[in-house]
Amino acid sequence: MGYTIAEKILLAHTDKAGIKPGEFIEAGVDIALGNDITAPIAIEEFRKSGFKKVFNNKKIVLVPDHFAPAKDLRSANQCKILADFARDFGIVNYFEIGCMGIEHALLPELGLVLPGDLVIGADSHTCTYGALGIYSTGVGSTDLARAFIDGKCWFKVPASIKYIYKGKLNKWVGGKDLVLFTIGNIGVDGALYKAMEFAGPVIRKLGMDDRFSMSNMAIEAGARAGIIEPDEITESYVKAAIKSPGQKVTSAKRRKYRIFKSDPDARYEKVCEWDISDLEPQVTCPHLPSNVKPVSELKGIKLDQVVIGSCTNGRISDLRAAAKILKGKKIKAGLRLIVIPATQKIYLEAVNEGLAEIFVKAGGVFSTPTCGPCLGGHIGILTEGESCLATTNRNFIGRMGHPRSNVYLSGPAVAAASALTGRITHPQEAM
Repeated sequence: MGYTIAEKILLAHTDKAGIKPGEFIEAGVDIALGNDITAPIAIEEFRKSGFKKVFNNKKIVLVPDHFAPAKDLRSANQCKILADFARDFGIVNYFEIGCMGIEHALLPELGLVLPGDLVIGADSHTCTYGALGIYSTGVGSTDLARAFIDGKCWFKVPASIKYIYKGKLNKWVGGKDLVLFTIGNIGVDGALYKAMEFAGPVIRKLGMDDRFSMSNMAIEAGARAGIIEPDEITESYVKAAIKSPGQKVTSAKRRKYRIFKSDPDARYEKVCEWDISDLEPQVTCPHLPSNVKPVSELKGIKLDQVVIGSCTNGRISDLRAAAKILKGKKIKAGLRLIVIPATQKIYLEAVNEGLAEIFVKAGGVFSTPTCGPCLGGHIGILTEGESCLATTNRNFIGRMGHPRSNVYLSGPAVAAASALTGRITHPQEAM
């Protein structure tokens, strides 16, 4: 019996001859990631352990992105803990304000994570890197602290579920819509502690930005990972990332990547197959990522705020899609539009392409890279009774502010169209 891509990557990072779902294994990681919320806890535990050096100062990545730029004294102190640790232990890949970005967009952009890697991050959306053929998963801060010491972590080998998408995507439908559709069908626990493997002719035609959106939200179905087998689109992206100068000298530029693919006789717990030819843009309603409906069923929902950005949809293609709809128009009076590029590179691209000007002239705010309002951090907190449509990944009660506020989720085209009308709107209506 063969192995899935998830099993192959995990096995390759152990000294074992074979593995099976449900088995606990100890494996060496290629990258250990922490941010300004989770890394301080890991750093505290590491310092308490008494170790004088980390396992590899090039394989630890620290990104202050959640509350940065610091919104208050407490968040400033959190960021300082990362800066001090990076200085004391020579952490190469520490990204301060000015060179940082939202972690799950930044690491692939810089070539820090590569196909075949085993990556852990003290952040649930670390599963984003699965779009590159990586086994990447979120862990607790104490697991991260242990990895700082010896570069290893314990894993339970997940069973895999394969999702096959056939047909042809309609206009305005992309990776975000596919993953919302999927979560709407299987539920928030439909892939609990499984590896989701996205496949089929529709996936093979998706660009990397759409693939990142899909893998990013695997955790919203309860999955440990959301993986797409690497192909020529993957390799083109990776080669460009490795060659780009970036902000720092990264360990990835000095190591080769490995392409893993599932065996024809690989074991899957289940295989789900959909023809998405009739799929229209999808919207998630409060208060679960699985409460998904077609945009045509939600036209009467009024909005107070629209957010375009996050590790799910803050990449350049997302901003281009939104700008195409907003160009030369004004947003609905009384509505707040907040646009947040995911990295400094994307920020500059948006400025150079004139996208930032489009957003500002439309009446929106164009922000420096940050997670910001996604987790109720800053730059767009909701008060009681307000409703927001966001390109983010979660809409739990109180996620973006007041527990009596409402968060809807969509792709960037629906978000931009809705900013113009002040209610949830199909992009075609706005064009």
